[in-house]
Amino acid sequence: MVLLAGPALAGCNDPPAPGVEWRRCLLDASDLAGADLSGAQLRDASFQRATLAGAKLTGVEAMEARFVSADLSGADLSGAILRSTDFTRANLQGATLTGTDLRRATLFRADLTGADLSGANLTGANLSGAVLGGARWTDGRRVCAAGSVGNCQ
Repeated sequence: MVLLAGPALAGCNDPPAPGVEWRRCLLDASDLAGADLSGAQLRDASFQRATLAGAKLTGVEAMEARFVSADLSGADLSGAILRSTDFTRANLQGATLTGTDLRRATLFRADLTGADLSGANLTGANLSGAVLGGARWTDGRRVCAAGSVGNCQ
């Protein structure tokens, strides 16, 4: 007798911890403020309207994840793989995004005030309407002028 099983949702109910595997999990509106999720697998997961303020997300793999309207203020996303990730209207004020892979990411109307984008790869990223005042730009030297929206001035 052969049993056919559907896709497993193993891990989606696991508590937040370094290296947690939350691939394709729905974590919308979750309160993960200050959580340590370093090295977590978050590919194609949904964190819409979630609170991740001050969270440690260093080295996460979150390709195609959705952080729409999420609060990531002060979060550390250093070295994260965030290709094709959706940060539409996300709060990334003061977030650390050093060395992140943001290729083809959507940062439409995201607030990156005071964020550190040193060494980040923004190739093909959508920054339309993104607030960049006070953000440290990808070259690690330039700080975007107050009022910078959509591009660093």
